[in-house]
Amino acid sequence: MFCGERRELQWEGLFRLALEASKFGFVISAGVNARVEAPYPIPEAYRGIYNRSYAFRPLASGPRLAQRTPQTMTLPSHPHARRLTEAEEKQFEEQGFVKNLPLFGPESVGEIERRFFALRERLPDGVDIGRVNCWHKANRWVYDLCRTPALLDYVEDILGPDFFLWGAQFFCKFPGDGTVVPWHQDAQYWPLTPQKAVTVWIAIFRTDLENAAMQVVRGSHKLGDIAHRSIEGDRYVLHREIDPGTIDQGRVVTFDLEAGEMSLHDDGLVHGSGPNDSDRVRAGLALRFSASEVTCDLSVWPTFEAYPVRGNDRFRHNPVGKLPSEDGITTAMFPHSSEFT
Repeated sequence: MFCGERRELQWEGLFRLALEASKFGFVISAGVNARVEAPYPIPEAYRGIYNRSYAFRPLASGPRLAQRTPQTMTLPSHPHARRLTEAEEKQFEEQGFVKNLPLFGPESVGEIERRFFALRERLPDGVDIGRVNCWHKANRWVYDLCRTPALLDYVEDILGPDFFLWGAQFFCKFPGDGTVVPWHQDAQYWPLTPQKAVTVWIAIFRTDLENAAMQVVRGSHKLGDIAHRSIEGDRYVLHREIDPGTIDQGRVVTFDLEAGEMSLHDDGLVHGSGPNDSDRVRAGLALRFSASEVTCDLSVWPTFEAYPVRGNDRFRHNPVGKLPSEDGITTAMFPHSSEFT
């Protein structure tokens, strides 16, 4: 049944086949001669996990079948998930990052991997999952993942008791991906005042230098705004960079993470990543949080929205986004929550 064979299907039979195929991470092409296709590539670890997000590859002339509204759920955290130690809090203050924090165990990692491929498969042709963002506005499952209590505990130890979520984006480099994220500081791209944001990076797969793990320059968040210059070329994910010749290689740290681990880094920390020359996928989910006193300049970023996730929004500086209710997808950068159900 799952060998790519073609067979004639009645529409009422398509749902039964799709449900069965989805258990194995496969996708169904709709039409008279439907066929079974496997998304790229399916790790053995989650082939047998039940798929609650049914993805279909429709014919160009046919309708896309609706996605089922997901149930609100929280993935189990790793049994060793905890609060930051005093030493880790001091490291973040002095070096601008903490890494290898336990967050999700193998069962949850398998579900996140499956969801990642399912969401990627649902995007329209030509849309790169790494070039769209604000998944927390479009997708209830992603939003709930962002609110994992153990994750928020780590963030609270950096930002304090009152903070909001404002960004969620998958960053991925598939085998042979030659793109480069040049050295840069996030804070220079965000019209936020004061600069009090932290990025959570959740490893979906094991990441290391071989498959283009993120690298940071420890302590660089204390240097203020560093000059960026313009660069050109399709291989660059960003069009501005810090001159690589100014980077102190002795202070470069590679974010080697096991699947299910996470890191935290300051919005002023210099970081980047090279090409993925390995045969392994490198993918992570980056989440952006800011303390509640942070204000966005809406004249620069009119679609910015805050999602309070812990404590109280005493300042009410920013518009609050609408919560997602369905298993939606985003197909653009920086959409407004009003664009989703």
